Amino acid sequence: MRLVTVALRTRWLWLGAAVLVAALGGAATWVANRNYPGMRFIEYRMAQPLDTPTAIAAAPDGTIWFTIDLAAAIGRVHDGRLERLSLASSNVEPIGLGAGPDGSAWYTDNSARAISRITPSGEISSFPLGTPIVRLGRMAVSPEGAVWFAEATAYSITRLKDGEITRHVFESPRGDPYGVAVAADGTVWATLRSGNQLLHITTDGQINAFNLPKPAAAPSDIATGPDGSVWFIELRENRIGRLKDGVFEDYPVPGESPMLTGLAVAGDGAVWFGMLRSGRLGRVADGRIETFKLPREGARPCSLAADRSGNLWYADISGYVGMLPMRYARR
Repeated sequence: MRLVTVALRTRWLWLGAAVLVAALGGAATWVANRNYPGMRFIEYRMAQPLDTPTAIAAAPDGTIWFTIDLAAAIGRVHDGRLERLSLASSNVEPIGLGAGPDGSAWYTDNSARAISRITPSGEISSFPLGTPIVRLGRMAVSPEGAVWFAEATAYSITRLKDGEITRHVFESPRGDPYGVAVAADGTVWATLRSGNQLLHITTDGQINAFNLPKPAAAPSDIATGPDGSVWFIELRENRIGRLKDGVFEDYPVPGESPMLTGLAVAGDGAVWFGMLRSGRLGRVADGRIETFKLPREGARPCSLAADRSGNLWYADISGYVGMLPMRYARR
């Protein structure tokens, strides 16, 4: 493992980004689910018909941020209203997103070959990565504001803090880093899809690799639970995996090729995930998997986040951001 630290100069892109409130006044729509009587979702339809919500994150102040693929904009739900904030240029595959302790959103900015940040007031800054090309995965922000992200082009799980980038270069030649999560103890977990490994980065920067028991699991999204469990998606196995106290176990997800994506651990310890091809959300609780069909035909949940109140949010690439309120999510 090699550590590479680079001091960066912030590039200010945009000040006071314009805010466009969604059509219909940004109002939410309550949608009942016929398959689960009494269960209701709240959904926000995109203001622009081609907008594709991609990644989603919950800020400590209650704001829900989401990226929009192939658009010069980022979105948020704030005080119950959908807002579209202009960016300087279009973003491509912005699958990395995290919310900082100050309510700002950090996101992977492939078009700018940078990591960018937008404050609640709309001020945008960019931190160039200094490479001619970039391929970036998921992102997580620690409680002290360190931004961690998967940087495939540098074979690294990378940290950005106070304008400095530190690359934690792993040894696997196959690599393909994707998921990133910050644990309660300050350590970082990540996935290598092609390498079929989990990585654990200690607070002093040491990398430990864990080979998955299934040789072609292709771990993708990853999250940590309050009990120290590390949860991850086994993409090719259609399973939700768990590593706890050095022991692996996994749970098969029903359905044929549901395309698991997005992973979030709620405050009650339940683990939620999206099923892109079947338009469902899944939950692992008490060792049992249950799935819930979203209330619209053609729904495609891509990323998930749990907010401070226990509500579950999802970015739906068919053009919606939705929420399953806590009182239904904890059933």
